[in-house]
Amino acid sequence: MAQDSQRIVIPEALQLSRDDIGVQFALMWEFIKAPLIVPLLQLGVVICLIMSLMLFCERVYMGIVIVLVKLFWKKPEERYNWEALEEDMESGSSNFPAVLIQIPMFNEREVYKLSIGAASNLSWPADRLVIQVLDDSTDPEIKQMVELECQRWASKGVNIRYQIRETRGGYKAGALKEGLKRGYAKHCDYVAIFDADFQPEPDYLRRAIPFLVNNPEIALVQGRWRFVNSNECLLTRMQEMSLDYHFTVEQEVGSATHAFFGFNGTAGVWRIAAIDDAGGWKDRTTVEDMDLAVRASLRGWKFVYLGDLQKVRFWKKVYVIYSFFFVRKIIAHMVTFIFYCVVLPLTILVPEVQVPIWGAVYIPSIITILNSVGTPRSIHLLFYWILFENVMSLHRTKATLIGLLGAGRANEWVVTEKLGNTLQKVADAAKNKTSAAKAIKRHRFKFAER
Repeated sequence: MAQDSQRIVIPEALQLSRDDIGVQFALMWEFIKAPLIVPLLQLGVVICLIMSLMLFCERVYMGIVIVLVKLFWKKPEERYNWEALEEDMESGSSNFPAVLIQIPMFNEREVYKLSIGAASNLSWPADRLVIQVLDDSTDPEIKQMVELECQRWASKGVNIRYQIRETRGGYKAGALKEGLKRGYAKHCDYVAIFDADFQPEPDYLRRAIPFLVNNPEIALVQGRWRFVNSNECLLTRMQEMSLDYHFTVEQEVGSATHAFFGFNGTAGVWRIAAIDDAGGWKDRTTVEDMDLAVRASLRGWKFVYLGDLQKVRFWKKVYVIYSFFFVRKIIAHMVTFIFYCVVLPLTILVPEVQVPIWGAVYIPSIITILNSVGTPRSIHLLFYWILFENVMSLHRTKATLIGLLGAGRANEWVVTEKLGNTLQKVADAAKNKTSAAKAIKRHRFKFAER
């Protein structure tokens, strides 16, 4: 009797259909759906709706603030002490501060000439500028090409230094940290960081440096950078839509309200004293740019993007923890994947679980429209962008969980090869008479594929 009482009672209908796997599965589904699947799915719907509301409120808040910024905020030159730096007839360029340009590279075969050339053509006194190419390339051929390019510009009188390391310890953060230790960099007051695919305008330093010279509380002047290959294909257009919202809305709202936004890792000029005060570059994480920005901001330093910087200590911490990290870096990715790619499709199989129309249609539609304001020229591509974001949400959620749980790949650094503007290269090749026919044919074939 004791043994019989421990047996699991299986419905008779299930016992009679053991040979039919499909029927067994259907019966098992009906058997566990009501007591297990439905409650779990209902809980998932509630959690996802709460996260959707959090993301919705944050997007609406930023939408309102960016409108106010565009309509009523003054330009940075009018809000801060800003005065153009000019050479003096007597003292020459001595009133210009010494600036270090750092260009970290890793196997940048296609774009190394663009960044080195753009940095070498910056409008700044030559005796007050040092260009430092930090080459961590593992390809000997590419290393030789980069070194020869540096030598070519050095022969023209440009103060450019080619630096390599024995190992890639710390990746980009390690390279930047080692670069600041060089003896010739000790006399520099500011450091501008340009990725290998960034091409600054010639007057970039003349527009950015006066903010740092005349406002000692400012640590970083972050510039806007655009994409040279945004028209390459549909995928690059989708990426442009995602990143434009970050640049034109998130960063501007952050700087205008709470004196904080994440450093982009490029197109920025730092006060070296602020880097030292914040503890310097840390190689404990592969998001070294955001890590330094957080530490410097919490030390009281201000950043300039396009808006005002109000220093409010408590609310700044609330903004950094809740809006910048929790909502944008965790909630936004997880709700996109879990709710739209998992929970909503499952509710089709479980009609007992109801999702309110405001959570399934209205809120996602408004969030999507608000996200697209950064790139109005691509508004007609919203449908494709939604598909792109849903696919990317899987990888972003995975990366978020790896980072939060400290998994083995959390500090693994995989560098994306930069190819520059392929369409422009094709157009340039077409100008060459010897390869005109081949280049035109390739260009037309690519257009047909698109």
